[in-house]
Amino acid sequence: MQRTRPAGRHDQHRPATTTPIRSRRLKPHYWFAERLLAVLSGQRPVHWMLGHTIGEAYDQLVTLAPGAPLRAPGPRPVVRHCGEFVPAPGVIEAFARIGSGEHVQAMAFRLEQGADLRWRCAAVELGGERVGV
Repeated sequence: MQRTRPAGRHDQHRPATTTPIRSRRLKPHYWFAERLLAVLSGQRPVHWMLGHTIGEAYDQLVTLAPGAPLRAPGPRPVVRHCGEFVPAPGVIEAFARIGSGEHVQAMAFRLEQGADLRWRCAAVELGGERVGV
């Protein structure tokens, strides 16, 4: 099988398979920010979070999701930035800036790591309104 390079390209290097942004988003808080955004903006159904929540967080998402509180007029909302604070081993308190054009909203959430080493969402807060426990 002969491999070809794009026209005008003469070097022997191949493009990287992982960009810094992609590898950053593999961290649990980025992964959950993307999933929560998809549910709370109406892009995905709530049951997409089954098995990824604990406590009352899932029930609260069921209540909130139909109103799609992170849906914004204009472009599809995206996670612009996501940060984390680790108050104890196995716990991440994260925050995310959700943007859609010029519109920006805040989301905070808590992740807890179970005995099976899987991360699960235990609480969600949108603009100061507590969603989970």
